[in-house]
Amino acid sequence: MKNKLCEMFGIDVPIFAFSHCRDVVVEVSKAGGMGVLGMARMDPDRLEEELNWIDEHIEGKPYGIDVLMSGNVTDSGDLKYEPEKLLPKEHVDFVRRMLDEAGVPPLPEGEEETIRREIVKGMNFTPRESLDMINRAMKHPIKLIVNALGTPPAALIEEAHSKGIKVAALAGKPRHAIKHKEAGCDFVIAVGTEAGGHTGDISSLVLWPSIVDAVDPMPVLGGGGVGRGRQLAAALALGCEGVWCGSIWLKTVQSEVPPEIKQKMFEAEAGDAILTRSVTGKPCRTLNNKFSQAWNAPGAPDCLPAPLQNYLWWQEGRSRVERVRAKDFLTYPVGQIVGQMQEETSVKEVVYDFINELLESKERMDSMLNE
Repeated sequence: MKNKLCEMFGIDVPIFAFSHCRDVVVEVSKAGGMGVLGMARMDPDRLEEELNWIDEHIEGKPYGIDVLMSGNVTDSGDLKYEPEKLLPKEHVDFVRRMLDEAGVPPLPEGEEETIRREIVKGMNFTPRESLDMINRAMKHPIKLIVNALGTPPAALIEEAHSKGIKVAALAGKPRHAIKHKEAGCDFVIAVGTEAGGHTGDISSLVLWPSIVDAVDPMPVLGGGGVGRGRQLAAALALGCEGVWCGSIWLKTVQSEVPPEIKQKMFEAEAGDAILTRSVTGKPCRTLNNKFSQAWNAPGAPDCLPAPLQNYLWWQEGRSRVERVRAKDFLTYPVGQIVGQMQEETSVKEVVYDFINELLESKERMDSMLNE
């Protein structure tokens, strides 16, 4: 395709695939799109390992990284390894009591500290932590840095540009997109509320053209509920230069999702992807589960701000839940496209289905407009 983003990165189709899985990143880029590796759950050593693997397997195709760098989160330093100092006792007790009453066994005695420390080692949300990860990544041949939590710092944009790396940021409102443009980003990703993970409250159909108009002539990717070629066609028709999608790759054989969670996705409907603060402290669309439901119950404490709520979920909740695969509590960030994710397939098949359905949509539109 001939458009601004295909030309910017030398790709064949403007499908930008966000994934925590290196295999998905590589396969999408090799299929003609652009793989973007999510770094939020990695420690520096793991990141280095993943990027080295990508470099060895991607055959020179372009790829990028996605980071969670919030401008309003202060550095907690090593306190994240000491939840008793960082997390309110009321909240810790609430989670422990919830899981105890559900029959989810506690962590093995004597191993709790090691398990919790290993979990939070890869949780790098603060500016200092994120910059360290980005500096490591920029030593690799990445072509794109995406910030998922706000406008990237000007110094980061300047340094990336000096190395020939493009910078983008997610936006849930036109005013956010304008800030990204003014800061010097190369393009904006307009993410509608249908998206999995951190998202806003405006639907894609309304948001995409609003942001396109707000930052014109800057390129815009449309994200939120995207998993098919018809949605790519809709994004292009609304002025976007392509699409940003993450959830659809979770159903592939290459994805990192455990079989139990993948099966839960296959059984889900669009409405089972709920917006909640219970997992991260920010509005995050994830599979409905008993953990999220408990925070809405009478008498439940208020969710903690990010990243504290995330520490709480991972250290006190997820560490126990996933150890025994407690199905009622299993969850994963996923968008409303989950209702159309009913069977496992490959990354290459997803990309080809995108392209074929896009062409079918074009033919359909052409036939109607030419009559």
